[in-house]
Amino acid sequence: MTCPKCHSTNVTAQIVTESELKNAHHNVFWWLFIGWWWMIIKWVFLTIPALIIKIFSPKRQKLKQTQTTMWVCHQCGHNWRA
Repeated sequence: MTCPKCHSTNVTAQIVTESELKNAHHNVFWWLFIGWWWMIIKWVFLTIPALIIKIFSPKRQKLKQTQTTMWVCHQCGHNWRA
């Protein structure tokens, strides 16, 4: 493999892991079949417990990880995807 910038053959491949934290939400089918009536019942009949749960419950989050292979030139420091 040669560097596209300086045409050196002194390059190595590295695997890079990228992490992204996303908030988890209900999907469309949940809102169509359950969510619209559940929210009404929850806030009409269970207002105080729902508020306490909303305040003290942790956020639901998903960790999304992707791995990519990157080439790194040791002569000029240029890096690119494989």
